[in-house]
Amino acid sequence: MELECYAVDARPPEIVPGRPQRGWMDSFTDRHPYRCLPMTMANTTGWEILCPMGFTMEWNGGVQAHDIQFLPDHPHPDFHEFVKSHFSHGIVTFHPGYLFRTPPGWSMWAMGPPNHIKDGIQPLVGLVETDWLPFPFTMNWRFTRPGRVHFAKSEPFCFITLAQDKLLEQVDVTRKRLENEPDLKAEYEAWYKQRQAFNDRLGKRDPEAVREAWQRFYFKGEMPEETGRAPAAHVNKRRLKAPRLGR
Repeated sequence: MELECYAVDARPPEIVPGRPQRGWMDSFTDRHPYRCLPMTMANTTGWEILCPMGFTMEWNGGVQAHDIQFLPDHPHPDFHEFVKSHFSHGIVTFHPGYLFRTPPGWSMWAMGPPNHIKDGIQPLVGLVETDWLPFPFTMNWRFTRPGRVHFAKSEPFCFITLAQDKLLEQVDVTRKRLENEPDLKAEYEAWYKQRQAFNDRLGKRDPEAVREAWQRFYFKGEMPEETGRAPAAHVNKRRLKAPRLGR
């Protein structure tokens, strides 16, 4: 399986595997948010496209394209083609610089980096049929209020990942009663019992609980009290391949 990235610009932005680190997560005591495996996996399940320069943009709240102004940190020959106000209404358009081609049946999500928080602006999300598209797409963000926003050089402005989205239409969604699945209910109750007991001990500053700090059932892919078989394909770290130079 191959994701093909055809550069349509002379100096396209750099693409790197998604990185787990987030500044706001680093600022917590003991870097506590990194214990949330679903978040760290989301951060790394795709590729980041990085800003080739740093710049500031400012929106005055108007609905016209010229109501957003852009200023690079330093002069750059590609700046005014890289980011601009195209759709107006506080929307900023980035040009990733690539035509992407995915295998048949695979589409591409284009979004902001997961759990990457920027004050005053929100990434918009797109799902693109890159298994046939013969032209590039844009990445768009929308100001949430008038003001200034800064993107640093090498900060990700777009995050891409793949999905076999057409198969979703074949998915049957069924609501069920847990009481009708005794084995699953027993596993849930075992987890709930241990979770409550651990939180009680932690609240009482039990030395062992404080030292353990958090339960690791999901992180390790373990079942509480060995109520069932541990998953064989559990993953708690993702290492995607970096782009290589092709023909």
